Amino acid sequence: MTERKEFRDLVPPEEAHEAISSLDLAGGTEHVPLGEARGRVLAERIDASLDVPGFDRASMDGYAIRARDTFGADEADPARLELVGEVHAGEAPDVTVEEGTAAEISTGAVMPEGADAVVMVEKTDTERVEQSSTDETSGTAASTDVLVRTSLAPGDHVMLAGADVAAGERALGPGTRLTPREIGLLSALGVDEVPVRATPRVGIISTGDELVRPGEPLDSNAGQIFDVNSYTTATAVEEAGGEAVLYPHAGDDYDEMERILTQAAEECDLVLSSGSTSASAVDVIYQVIEERGELLLHGVAVKPGKPMLVGRLDGSDAEQRESAGGSAYIGLPGYPVSALTIFRTFVAPAIRAAAGLPEPQTATVDGRMAAEERYSEGRMRLMPVGLVTDGVGETLVYPVDKGSGATTSLVEADGIVEVDADTAYLAEGQAVTVQLFSADVRPPSAFGVGEDDPALSRALDDLTNPRFLSLGTREGLRRLRNGVPDFAVAAGPDAADADYPELGGWTREWGLIVPDGNPERVSGIADLVDRDLRFINRGTNSGLRRDFDDALAGLAAERDRSRRDLTDAIDGYGLTAKAHESPARKVAAGQADVGLGLRATADELGLGFVSLGDQPVRVLANDDRTGKEGVAALDAALDSVEAVLSELAGYARD
Repeated sequence: MTERKEFRDLVPPEEAHEAISSLDLAGGTEHVPLGEARGRVLAERIDASLDVPGFDRASMDGYAIRARDTFGADEADPARLELVGEVHAGEAPDVTVEEGTAAEISTGAVMPEGADAVVMVEKTDTERVEQSSTDETSGTAASTDVLVRTSLAPGDHVMLAGADVAAGERALGPGTRLTPREIGLLSALGVDEVPVRATPRVGIISTGDELVRPGEPLDSNAGQIFDVNSYTTATAVEEAGGEAVLYPHAGDDYDEMERILTQAAEECDLVLSSGSTSASAVDVIYQVIEERGELLLHGVAVKPGKPMLVGRLDGSDAEQRESAGGSAYIGLPGYPVSALTIFRTFVAPAIRAAAGLPEPQTATVDGRMAAEERYSEGRMRLMPVGLVTDGVGETLVYPVDKGSGATTSLVEADGIVEVDADTAYLAEGQAVTVQLFSADVRPPSAFGVGEDDPALSRALDDLTNPRFLSLGTREGLRRLRNGVPDFAVAAGPDAADADYPELGGWTREWGLIVPDGNPERVSGIADLVDRDLRFINRGTNSGLRRDFDDALAGLAAERDRSRRDLTDAIDGYGLTAKAHESPARKVAAGQADVGLGLRATADELGLGFVSLGDQPVRVLANDDRTGKEGVAALDAALDSVEAVLSELAGYARD
């Protein structure tokens, strides 16, 4: 009587998932050209190495001017400026805007030297001015004056360098799948080669003497059937994000089966076989696995698909096996429906995880508005939105809009909500349907807003699919009060006063960034007030700006002057930069004498630093989200943040 191999104890599906998760299917990291990166998954964080845009540029057609020349101007009493030239997009300016002058400028053109604002052409008139020439042979000369009928502030209608993406800012994190949106952002940053997760190589082997490959002669009288599993499984592997490698089908001969299986183990990250997994005496594949590797389980309590194998398989040559480490192995049932069912249930998620791809999702998702959104333009609106889950797993929808010229708006949005022209507002809690940009979009594991901070950026690398919007401390806390994000990062006095659950915190040294060696011998804020130094500030939402303004107020009190007197005396106080590295980059480029920033930034860029103190940074949780899985993961990452802080000059655990 022929000996039969009985199934071992059938394990529950959860154990099968755990066994497969214990296998290493990942193929490492490889670098691919940007043009071939669509659909791949980033293996490393990519920080912006330059500002986008890389220069201060006009955001509309008009005239480049000095804002101070228009103070007090209005329709009744316009400012008169002499037109001294013009600047076109794509050309280097060959004109300088001095006191009392203006230069015609096109949208997207580089701001000429001396100009700090653009007045839109609709707010101006031009007037031809005839002048007598001192040269008797020349007659009269003519010039053109621009009449500016409005007052402007520095920075009006100017898109500053780095306003879209700032040098040193976190652009994309590891685990990001590269769609056309991310490819566009990387193109804007000049990235031509991308580090991505290597696609898992999956060897596919169908077993059984009765199998014939499609295209070969078939003898039905001898019980032959076409090999269905090789092609259906290969297609499913590619759909899940793997690279399918087809091997010749193996018969029921032990030696032939061993040869093909061990060859595949040498060449692939995962070997998938179908058939030869049941209890029949001729089904000997489990013997190959036990003798040439390790069998983790034989049989799962599911229907269809009970005869399933999970294990590890070594290559054919002992020396090669030792260097290569063998391969993961999964045996699928022989019936095509069962094989595909088991593959989609157990194997596809593991391949997607190894490739860094999310679980598939439908192309639309229903959710509730996280906050009220008013709209009154009388046109249909395709509103870019992001998704976030609340504390009980319900999907919330929030608007994402940084302006039509910002590449990052697309990266931060998950889809669009179509708003009818006659809709005045979307109420908080109102049900909406989001049309996703791609079917596999999922809400971030943790959604945060607030202060731009290099330590936080590094800590987020430990999370799967986080999202962080660098909006500054004040805006971050405002949104946290509205209940939209999972967490907010706050720095400075506002951080100390905020009453929310704290996930982690540290201090960072802040001050004035100067060129290496501090050639101007800057010693503090008083030098900015008293000397002719060009300064680059941070935006009013920044925690750094709050501390700087407080220090400036203290200096004003010492001198018995108003803070406005001191700010008016600082050249560049009103010109602000977006991220923590932006002012330092201006200093490094020789475009400013002093910038507001962090010691860590100065140290990284090889610049000088004048310390003004230590600033607290706190990561604060939404009261209703402390139990959320992604927030718990962030909490765990911040518990071991010391390793991150040790890499940053001027940082310490709070």
